[in-house]
Amino acid sequence: MTRPRSLAVLSALLWWPVLAGEMGGGRYGVAKPADSSATIASSSAGAGGFRVRGKWFSSAVSLPAGDAWRNIADDATLVDHNADLRLMWRGEAGRLRFRIHHSVTAVGGEAAAFGRTFGMALEQTPTDDGKRLFDLTWELAKGADIRLLHRLDRLAIDYRSSRWAVAIGRQAVSWGSGMVFQPMDFLNPFAPTSVDQDYKPGDDMARLRILFDNHHQFEAIVVGGRAGEDAERSASSVGAKYEGGVGDAGFELIGARHRGDTVFGLGLQAGVRAGFVRANVVWTKHDGGTAVSGVLNADCSLEVLGKTVHLFGEYHRNGFGMRRLPPDLRTLPEALRARRRRGELFTLMRDYAAVGARFRWHLLATQSASLITNLRDGSHVLQVAFTYDPSDDSRVHAGFLKPFGGVGDEFGRGVLDEGMTSGGASQAFARLVYYF
Repeated sequence: MTRPRSLAVLSALLWWPVLAGEMGGGRYGVAKPADSSATIASSSAGAGGFRVRGKWFSSAVSLPAGDAWRNIADDATLVDHNADLRLMWRGEAGRLRFRIHHSVTAVGGEAAAFGRTFGMALEQTPTDDGKRLFDLTWELAKGADIRLLHRLDRLAIDYRSSRWAVAIGRQAVSWGSGMVFQPMDFLNPFAPTSVDQDYKPGDDMARLRILFDNHHQFEAIVVGGRAGEDAERSASSVGAKYEGGVGDAGFELIGARHRGDTVFGLGLQAGVRAGFVRANVVWTKHDGGTAVSGVLNADCSLEVLGKTVHLFGEYHRNGFGMRRLPPDLRTLPEALRARRRRGELFTLMRDYAAVGARFRWHLLATQSASLITNLRDGSHVLQVAFTYDPSDDSRVHAGFLKPFGGVGDEFGRGVLDEGMTSGGASQAFARLVYYF
């Protein structure tokens, strides 16, 4: 079966239940938060029922001349596709709440055939549960350049009172207040350039939340993990967070034992005139020593010519990063390489700045641009996107990512051999989301 035909068949399999009218339900706006971290008291008690999200994501990677993978593929442009149908159900029985998210995903294309990502990640749909406590991903079909699988990304039950809640099962947790970089969010953080952030991948955990009279909140989690085929304490995490406020300022304190590392974090945020200022500092004790990471950011909204412009800036310190890159990236410190393999870090060096703007042309149309700069070597990543919401249930999202850097720079091109390089690839994407 040829690639276009196989993609068409898999797309039909994904969309058939919806086209056949078997999935009903109300209207859900695409801007609605998927996994809100709102306090227990504000949680909706009537959010039960079915909803369905269909997503199509296509990307094209343009490999520069002399790139090793360009020679292997015998093509300058590699095109990938990702189709995902996510079925979501929430139910309740008294104080009990139930949540199930099941997805069927088809991943295919030329870059997928190599089993790797070129450049910074745009798409992070999970395709395996290798590090999670339970393997809830099943492969339905696999070809040379296409894969069809289904998985349970949420499978949790929780008991809620007016002051506390306990949840057990596969669920998602996000800590910290970074805008581009997330040093306090050590469980499946999104990449700085990730496009699809509707649903953070879930982990297998037990979670306790307590709401106090002063509206402060305590949260504790125990996250199971595996090393190979067996559950291991060294692959698991235990953490706690205390969150509150003083006047107009808020704070967040975390402590955790994460995969054998000791982690402490402090987050602060406060309103300043028309915007907010936030700071996160994280101290990590690991086998190789200690690392201090953090972010400092600010954002505000302005009116320009009757239109709303949102501006932000962020500084990030990667405590695991290097001051300069070695000629051979295989010699990177193990602490850095391990966190990159686990999807906890996405950069290699120490200091970064990110600035961006979002301009609303119309109630339904928004344009955004951001620039990430490596402050050590001066290389950059520019990302530009346009979003159009045809209705409350749908979104069209398209854009491109362009790196700028010299040979040996992080966002530039690395030398593999004489006349052969790797990196510096430009990417373009198109994303369609529809809620049923």
